Amino acid sequence: MTTGEELLSIYTRCGTALYLGEAVTVTEHCLQAAHFAQAANAPESLVIAALLHDVGHLIEPVPEDIADWTSDAHHELSGSRWLAARFAPEVWQPVRLHVSAKRYLCATDPSYFGKLSAASVVTLGLQGGPMSGIEVAEFEAEVYGRDAVLVRLWDDQGKIAGLPTADFGHYRELIDRLSANRRP
Repeated sequence: MTTGEELLSIYTRCGTALYLGEAVTVTEHCLQAAHFAQAANAPESLVIAALLHDVGHLIEPVPEDIADWTSDAHHELSGSRWLAARFAPEVWQPVRLHVSAKRYLCATDPSYFGKLSAASVVTLGLQGGPMSGIEVAEFEAEVYGRDAVLVRLWDDQGKIAGLPTADFGHYRELIDRLSANRRP
């Protein structure tokens, strides 16, 4: 089974639930994030990072209703570990950092918090809230920090009910090509 087939199976099987109280499913959310990455002429690795940024929600069980969340699921860590076995750092590192990017933006951009959806505000609290000054400096030193901020912004955009996007199959060839070129 190729990585593209494996991911298509995961998203087909597990991605049909509504995305944490949003008006889209997990799969629709991820397809929209990839759509916005492509619209921004992002590098292929970031398009795939945007597409797969929430794979951690699909490979480990989490409550479907945001009201049932009592702690952070750390989906960015489980997802990036899973992706690291299949892709180069250009894909999995922005996924690892996309939650930190939300915390970073809340700490450094006074207008950002007001743009978060209700569900993102809830998860922000579970994820530690805005970063401290020390955490901001550490995040800014991350090699893939800027890429993670882009993935985060596309993540925030990807919550539009009924937005037409390409389907998951559209990305399979790219997924397989990038996973085949994985560097150790």
